[in-house]
Amino acid sequence: MDAGCPVEMGEIDLRQNNKLLIVSDFHMGAGRSDDLDRNGALVSAILRRYYFERGFTLVLNGDIEELLKRGLPSIRKKWRDLYAVFDLFHKEGRLYKILGNHDAALVYEKAYPYRLYETVRAETSSCCVYIYHGHQGSRIYSRYAEVIAALVRHVLKPLGIGNITSARSPRKRFAAEKRAYDFSLAHGVLSIIGHTHRALFESLGRFEYIKYEIERLCREYPLVTGDGERDRVKTEVAALRDELAKLGKKERRGILRPSLYGGEIPVPCLFNAGSVIGKKGVTAIELDNDSISLVYWWEAGKGKKFVQRGGYMFEELDGASGNGVVRRKAVLNTEKLEYIKTRMELLR
Repeated sequence: MDAGCPVEMGEIDLRQNNKLLIVSDFHMGAGRSDDLDRNGALVSAILRRYYFERGFTLVLNGDIEELLKRGLPSIRKKWRDLYAVFDLFHKEGRLYKILGNHDAALVYEKAYPYRLYETVRAETSSCCVYIYHGHQGSRIYSRYAEVIAALVRHVLKPLGIGNITSARSPRKRFAAEKRAYDFSLAHGVLSIIGHTHRALFESLGRFEYIKYEIERLCREYPLVTGDGERDRVKTEVAALRDELAKLGKKERRGILRPSLYGGEIPVPCLFNAGSVIGKKGVTAIELDNDSISLVYWWEAGKGKKFVQRGGYMFEELDGASGNGVVRRKAVLNTEKLEYIKTRMELLR
């Protein structure tokens, strides 16, 4: 079958005051087993009422439709309101749709309304940024994509068995991240991926970042004055240690050796937007000519404890929604691209 939509390489010049929102892994389905059901209303609200109104360009970084389980007509019918939001960005030339392994079959959809990309290259004054889903280096997906799709749709789904992806397997997740890290390191570029559903900032996941935070707080402790400030540092270190222990069990760290960085200082060349189907909220990456940020959106009362405990500044989405739900945003990490580029050059 001939492809209905050509796949291209996208180009965005961020030096022209553009700013991007990069999100991935919606896994929009239909029926009872739909991964986006939990956060669908939240995603639609923040895209329409926050990012569209503030002039962001929307980059959908793969696995937006869950085509391994459902056909496109049923997905478009269920999520017509969300497609209407995509249309808003598309009509103003502010939508880039990157293919992932779960929506690769879109190339056969002749009537698909959006241009499709394998990779988007964003040019900044400091460095070149490549945005791609992150599954491209996997031989199993490149060789057996059609077999995997048939297995998931006709065997695993009727039996109620979740499809096996790198997001569910720590070993596969590590392998995908390692390939992207090695590519970025070899070419001296900054990469933003999805695929593994694990948010990364400057090549660090939450587990690694906590260790650095504990070390930073330990260095800070002798310098702080006043019992109140010292108690604050003690409390934060204790809370971070507890979270580190929980993450260690969840990630089963013993199978992830050797480490992503080979025991060296990590080069901050790899970022991951995470996913919008987290149990307690949505992660995304904001990018402009000067800086990059990892952000987290959640509904009040449902967010992750470390965000509400960690002293992050909250930004609310124009107060409560019509049904009384308050949606909030926190910037988990942010850094200047010029500083990141300097560290990449010195640490490579």
